Amino acid sequence: MAGIVDVLNVRRSDSAPFQVFAGTSVGAINASFYAAHGEQGDLGAAALTQVWRDLRIEAHVRIDAMRLLGVRRGLARLLRGASAHLGPSVLDPAPLDDVVTRAIPWHQLNVNVADGTVKALVIAALEVASGRTTMFAQLAPGRTFEPSRDVRRRVVVAQISAAHVLASAAIPAVFPARRIDGTWYCDGGLRFNTPIAPAIRAGADRLVVVSLMHRPEAPVEVPLVEYPNPIFLLGKVLNALLLDPVNYDLQVLERFNRLIEVLEQTLSPEDLARVHAVTRATRGMAYRRLETLVFRPSRDLGRMASDHLRVRSVRNELGWIGSWLLRRAARHDATWEDDLASYVLFDGGFAERLMAVGHADALARAVDIRRFFGG
Repeated sequence: MAGIVDVLNVRRSDSAPFQVFAGTSVGAINASFYAAHGEQGDLGAAALTQVWRDLRIEAHVRIDAMRLLGVRRGLARLLRGASAHLGPSVLDPAPLDDVVTRAIPWHQLNVNVADGTVKALVIAALEVASGRTTMFAQLAPGRTFEPSRDVRRRVVVAQISAAHVLASAAIPAVFPARRIDGTWYCDGGLRFNTPIAPAIRAGADRLVVVSLMHRPEAPVEVPLVEYPNPIFLLGKVLNALLLDPVNYDLQVLERFNRLIEVLEQTLSPEDLARVHAVTRATRGMAYRRLETLVFRPSRDLGRMASDHLRVRSVRNELGWIGSWLLRRAARHDATWEDDLASYVLFDGGFAERLMAVGHADALARAVDIRRFFGG
């Protein structure tokens, strides 16, 4: 976002270039932050970059064996503590909870949506019991969200809070699932990673999409001499669940854009109306062409994570488990960190590298950005 703001030369006193925000997983944190700064032309982009810079691996990647085994949750129930709404997890969620709660001005978010400055904020999370994707939508007055006919998805109109955002970012076992209104939720990216459909159903007619997979080409086959260890497999599974759907959804969007264009050129208005009637009956709304601006990182983020860990000093503050994992990652023959580390590496130094790549990628596409936003 900082790169887009710089290219457009948007000032704080200008109107913001976005009014609809949708995010899943860590993207839910960014989307909520921008919506909470929607009254500012630059959407508070510089302030958000500072939030990520301030992360420290020794504080935000704390492994908690007692929490993983469910001991703390059991004690919380006995004592009726606030932690009873959290599931077991590898990492202590308190530091990330503090970041999300403090960094996002929730009152201002509600003001921005109430006065129509922000048209919609949609956060997706996975309902654990049913396996349905729940889209929590906070909508401006008079704004509607077209529900899907897919029984695996539902929309809940609600006032978005830190709990919704943290639920969307809760990678199973790594971060704890969250109980919201008596129901458990975890990372929405497991079944619905690219928030394209929620933005469309909230009324967006042009989309800026940020993918985390730097190349959509066919994967290179690399033979494994030995059976992969569980952590390596976990990284690959997370990639398949969280990254692969992004490219697929973008490909589907491009196909439908081309299809609708052909239909509009060849069908009479009456025939086209019948086509739209069928799509409304089957999916809840008609298809329409959508202009998109898609960003993919120019570097492999998993490889960047492993490179960062190799030069990062091991801190005793991480405990013996965390220190062992960092030493394991720092080995040149290690393989797991290329995928898994990028999901849990909440560290300001790593965030700085990611933001530098994103900013450079935006500047490299300055012409596309200006054209998309009308000059």
